[in-house]
Amino acid sequence: MMNRVGGRYKALVTGATGVVGRNLVEHLCTRGDWEVVGVSRRPPDVPVTWRHLAIDLGDESDCRAGMTAQTDVTHVFFAARAPRVDLFEEARVNRDMLANLVGAVESASPVLEHIHLVHGTKWYGCQMGPFPTPSREDDPRQLRPTFYYDQQDYIVERQRGKRWNWSSVRPPLVCGFSTGNPHNLVTTIGVYAAVSKALGMPLRFPGNEGCFTSLYQAVDAGLLARASVWAATEPDCANQAFNITNGDCYRWASLWPRIAELFEMEAGGVQELGLAELMPPREPVWDELVERHDLKRHAMDALASWPFADLIFSLWWDDVSSTVKARNHGFHAAMDTESMFLEQLAGLRRDRVIP
Repeated sequence: MMNRVGGRYKALVTGATGVVGRNLVEHLCTRGDWEVVGVSRRPPDVPVTWRHLAIDLGDESDCRAGMTAQTDVTHVFFAARAPRVDLFEEARVNRDMLANLVGAVESASPVLEHIHLVHGTKWYGCQMGPFPTPSREDDPRQLRPTFYYDQQDYIVERQRGKRWNWSSVRPPLVCGFSTGNPHNLVTTIGVYAAVSKALGMPLRFPGNEGCFTSLYQAVDAGLLARASVWAATEPDCANQAFNITNGDCYRWASLWPRIAELFEMEAGGVQELGLAELMPPREPVWDELVERHDLKRHAMDALASWPFADLIFSLWWDDVSSTVKARNHGFHAAMDTESMFLEQLAGLRRDRVIP
């Protein structure tokens, strides 16, 4: 049983403005038994009470200075990422960010109980080409570097002989709202649909035929937040990794016509468009939509991640993970993925993020 501080747990959430971190902050704050400190370059816009710290995770001295007063942190949720073009450099930088923070938290907080890592299905090489599916947590690693391996190796070694333990989740595509995030597919689809409709075009699927018909999985950011807190607080999950998905599979071939119907558009065919090249020049169309529909003042590039969308829509192989391990350990939450996409897009319209 983990220690409480003043009757509450205290979470330190890194990457607090991302799709994962933002929803973790909101979920923890609404539970009522957590005090939350978020670490990010800018505060997330969540309607809950929490404290924000602007700390450079790449700077060991800044981490130690920022953590000096955080003497009662019980849980660290590490959802930060520093992307780099060179994958070996990316692995080093992200491993060092984790090490800088862990060292600082350990020095400051004698009541540290748990460190939770948010990773993903790149662990299994989902971005490299066809791979064995459904992927399982004990599948062999890939030769291609990923910072996930370096971070887990570090945390396993660091934990030896310590009173705290660790856990990790490996979600597929994470879907939820955030701004300025490089992995934000739902808002990207919403902007793409709105601009296409304004130009009188059908809603073409901007990927390849293989992607259109393959099997994929996703996870709602709120469901992932619940899973992360579960893994970080359930003693039976200590020092283990878990695949977390919505619990089902989907094909764009089935989902895409429903998205077109939501926007009252004709579903176009499959056409590899290259959104990273074609969409930025359409920003004036988006700006006009913001004015005409009195939308919230988000620039197009704050909502839409065109290179990420091109990557997702270029994958032509199945990407499916087994969640048997998580279910056997007690996590049973599930969600219909097609309904999730439609509900999140409808929510963006209600909130005047997209027309």
